[in-house]
Amino acid sequence: MPRAVLRYVTHRITQHPDTDMTFEAECLRCDWSATPSEDGAAVDIECMGHTGRTSHEGFRRVCTSFALVVRAG
Repeated sequence: MPRAVLRYVTHRITQHPDTDMTFEAECLRCDWSATPSEDGAAVDIECMGHTGRTSHEGFRRVCTSFALVVRAG
C-alpha cells in the first residue's frame, strides 16, 4: 500500500519586491480615463480636475500590484 506524507507549511503573501503599484481611474459617465501612475495622489488629482470640467463624480479606481507568496518563518 502506498504511503503519503502530508506537510502543512504556513505561507504569507507580499508585494513583489521588484515591482511598484500602479494606480488607474476611469469615469463612469464617459470614456475619460486618468493616466496610469505609480503615484495614487496624481491619479486622484486628475479625477478631481475631470469633475471640475464635467461635473462627473463617479470613477472606477484600480490599484494593480504583483504578489509573491513565500513560506513564513
